[in-house]
Amino acid sequence: MLSLFYRSAAFMCISGLIFACTRPVAEDRRTTSQDSLEQASTGSAAVLSDEKKDNSARYQQYLLHLVHNNPSEKWPAYGAVPPEGALLPYHRVLAFYGNLYTPAMGVLGIPEEEMLARLKEETARWQQADTMIPVLPALHYIAVTAQEDPGPSGKYRLRMPKEQIDKVLTMAHQQKTLLFLDVQVGLSTLQDELPLLETYLRLPEVHLGIDPEYSMKHLQVPSSSIGTFDAADINYAITFLSDIVKRYNLPPKILVVHRFTQAMLTNYKDIKKVPEVQVVINMDGFGSPAKKIDSYTGFVAREPVQYTGFKLFYKVDPKTGKRLMRPEEVLALYPSPVYIQYQ
Repeated sequence: MLSLFYRSAAFMCISGLIFACTRPVAEDRRTTSQDSLEQASTGSAAVLSDEKKDNSARYQQYLLHLVHNNPSEKWPAYGAVPPEGALLPYHRVLAFYGNLYTPAMGVLGIPEEEMLARLKEETARWQQADTMIPVLPALHYIAVTAQEDPGPSGKYRLRMPKEQIDKVLTMAHQQKTLLFLDVQVGLSTLQDELPLLETYLRLPEVHLGIDPEYSMKHLQVPSSSIGTFDAADINYAITFLSDIVKRYNLPPKILVVHRFTQAMLTNYKDIKKVPEVQVVINMDGFGSPAKKIDSYTGFVAREPVQYTGFKLFYKVDPKTGKRLMRPEEVLALYPSPVYIQYQ
């Protein structure tokens, strides 16, 4: 009986040992789970890698399209692949510029129904001229206008009332267009003016334009001479927009910087690139096609920042240069502009 007990006990011990040896231990289970995680991680990484490659290839494709598949030392101005939601270089913006108070400042000031009909027609014309890049219509509104009188502030600038900005914002919402708010600082500064527009700039469809022509750093009266911005000014605007994008989890903002002379923008190489802001240097001089092309080539294309723009004047170009340039002529420029503005 005792012998049977020992044999039974021995069998139980041996059985336990066999069971223990044949059953996966906890460490084995952890290893198996880890292997699964590694396999899943590897699979996810492969998918992300493929997506990254696809995004990079798409970005390269559009940049090469803008230089007519003929890259040079200066163009395209390569950078990191834009984050999700970036408009450039995957779209071309077509903007009507001005102020609602008067048509003297641009086409945006003509009667609303006529202006919107013309914007629709121009959008279709530019889309037909380049079918690869979708064209996005935009309203480019001067929210701070330079003045020849000092005004109560002594800053030679006039801030548009909230009711006017709200009116053009409502128009943009109704027409499903982008909205750019343009700032002419006069004797003020971007540091004083931009924070007042944050309420609007934190909206995903609202972008920014700044005009060195009316930045009078030597305290001249606006329009008596041409003003200037330095890279430090541009970088302030970039940082300001970048902070808004991060704070409100927005897609990248577009910053349009106007330029038609050498001195209007200094130290261009110091302009920083951040993923939250896409910088467009916009040639906004008037005159004959030859003069405008010279300005674009000499002051915008020669000093690459990121993207380029080109302005056309409905009245002044034909008056001073005999005719308005056609979309095909503008798109043939090197590089081809991604931002087109009509005044």
